[in-house]
Amino acid sequence: MSATTQSRSVVESVAEASRVVQGRPPFDASRLDSLLGAADVDAVVTTSRQAAQYMLGGYSFPFFDHRDAIGLSRYLPVMVYVRERPELTAYIAHRLEKHEHQLGRFWTPVVKTVSGTTTDAIEHAVAYLRGLDVPLRRVGIEPAYLPSDSAAVLRDGLANCALLDASQALERLRARKSPAELVLLREASERVVESMLATFAACAPGQTKSELVARLRREEEHRGLTFEYCLITAGAGLNRAASAQPIQEGDILSLDSGGRYQGYIGDLCRMGIVGEPDSELEDLLAEVDSIQQMARSRIRAGVLGGEVQSAGEEAAAASPLSTHLEFLAHGMGLVQHEAPWLTATGPIPYAAHDAGRALEAGMVLSVETTLLHPARGFIKLEDTIVVTETGHEPLGDAGRGWNRAGRQA
Repeated sequence: MSATTQSRSVVESVAEASRVVQGRPPFDASRLDSLLGAADVDAVVTTSRQAAQYMLGGYSFPFFDHRDAIGLSRYLPVMVYVRERPELTAYIAHRLEKHEHQLGRFWTPVVKTVSGTTTDAIEHAVAYLRGLDVPLRRVGIEPAYLPSDSAAVLRDGLANCALLDASQALERLRARKSPAELVLLREASERVVESMLATFAACAPGQTKSELVARLRREEEHRGLTFEYCLITAGAGLNRAASAQPIQEGDILSLDSGGRYQGYIGDLCRMGIVGEPDSELEDLLAEVDSIQQMARSRIRAGVLGGEVQSAGEEAAAASPLSTHLEFLAHGMGLVQHEAPWLTATGPIPYAAHDAGRALEAGMVLSVETTLLHPARGFIKLEDTIVVTETGHEPLGDAGRGWNRAGRQA
């Protein structure tokens, strides 16, 4: 099967799995009802891009793919969901989305297209909730994604309701990925790694770090990804910014990049070298990989999430290189750090809500070990792992050794 045919097959299979059926939620509504019930929330008003995309079955308005500011306001897709009443779900859309609505892109029984300001969107959401014959005591919101002007409108318009943070319930809804989501995450991961290997193969002494990042961007876009970022090191330095630093014979290289496929992130790190690795470099990367494998070996449904983080931390602490090692495991999907949350001591601040909870099949973890070697430089592996009932399944697991620059993968 050619790459083009395979890509078309992937797109078609995902489209079929995500096909909009009018009036039927494309997510597990009973799970959301349970999560909102546990939070004692009667209804939720979402204002984040990721919540809207998930609850709409993967839909994202392309007009605002690269920025959401317009005029003196911004794009604010709003979902209104009443607990145990999915037939009342409403999507408050931008006025330009009326054309998407005409094409049947939205499953929601109610769709309202508004002028485009944040306050206009929220005013319509408030009016819709107030017009329902449903008693509302507590309404969930996403504080980190609710503009202050919109929050004021909500407070004034729902004065008899308590506004509660429902962010964790909405995030946990996305923790278990559907088969269609796993297809997208696999494609994102594999295409990012393929792009990295192609970039290493095209690398030659004299190129700059910025030129290498530009090449990686082209490789990812060529493979249908939306390039997001690349953190890059070269030689013995630990600076991960793209720059005019020239790549030299013998340099080690790291490419840590994120590329999105239909909204889902591929976020991995692979190592390259201009020349051949000596025995010390082979040993250093093997040490990083051994920590990765120790953590990966703990991943399966039923294991407490914190055990994965602990396994990596303990392996790093037992290493003779312990003072130079960092380990982290975290959930990922539409967002780079989403549920399950396994540690409260990582670089991204959040509570370890899932350290004491069992992992579930369909959850996706990023597992990463970083060696900041004082003499040899930055050495890292970052892998994407799916939790299964019997163990785990890696996504995009190629290229985990030393990839030689200037050679075809």
